[in-house]
Amino acid sequence: MHSMTRTVLVIGASSGIGRAVSRKLLQQGHRVIGCSRDVSKFSQPHPVFFPVELDLSQLEAIPDTCRQIQAQHPQLDAVVFAAGFGRFASLEEFSGPQIEQLMTVNFTAQVFLTKALLAKLKQKAHANLIYIGSEAALRGARKGTIYCASKFALRGFCQSLADECGKSSVRVSLINPGMVRTPFFDVLDFCPGEAEKQALKAEDVADVVAYVLAAPRHVAMDELILNPVNKVIQFKK
Repeated sequence: MHSMTRTVLVIGASSGIGRAVSRKLLQQGHRVIGCSRDVSKFSQPHPVFFPVELDLSQLEAIPDTCRQIQAQHPQLDAVVFAAGFGRFASLEEFSGPQIEQLMTVNFTAQVFLTKALLAKLKQKAHANLIYIGSEAALRGARKGTIYCASKFALRGFCQSLADECGKSSVRVSLINPGMVRTPFFDVLDFCPGEAEKQALKAEDVADVVAYVLAAPRHVAMDELILNPVNKVIQFKK
C-alpha cells in the first residue's frame, strides 16, 4: 500500500456511503470534492473539502459541471460514484417517469460523468474510478426489476470500461455491498435486521474504498463483494 495524497471527487457525498467515504478520505489527508444535489447539507467547512452542487437527474448539466471541476482541481485523479436511490415494487406498479428516473440516477448519470471525466484522468500517471454497486447486481429479485436492472447495467458497464482502460493508467473497480445501514432505507418498507451483524455500516464500505485507492499501482481490484455476517431483512409495520 502507498500513502500518496489523492484528490478525489465523491459523487453523492452528502449522505450514506458517500458521506462516510468523504469523511474517511479527509481523515487520511486526501483532498475531497463532494458532489451533492443539495450542498446545504455540508454544514461544517473543511480546508480540503470542496462542495459542488449537481442534480444527477439533469443529465445536460453534467458535462459543464465536470469541465468546471477539472479546471478548478487539475490534480483530480480519482472518482468515487456513491450516488443512487432505491425503489422496489412490481413492474406494473412503476410509472414511466419512475423507471426513467431510477435508471438515470443509478446508471445513466454515472456513464455521463465517466465520459466527461475520463480523457483527463487518462493523462494522469495514476487514476481510479470506483463505483458503488450492490448485491442487486449479482442476482435479480422479486420487486427488484428496475433497481436490479440499474445495478446489472452498472456492473456490465464497469466490466467493459475496465477492459477499455486496461492499457491506460486508469483502474476501474466495482464494490458490491449487501445491506448497509444508511438513510437509503428511510423511504422503503423494509430494512436490515436490528442486530449489528445483520447489516454493514457505511464506514465498512468507506474502508474498502480507501483500501482500493491505496493499492499499489500495478494492482487492479476489478470487483469486490461485501456482506454482513448474517443477512436479515425485516419489514416495517
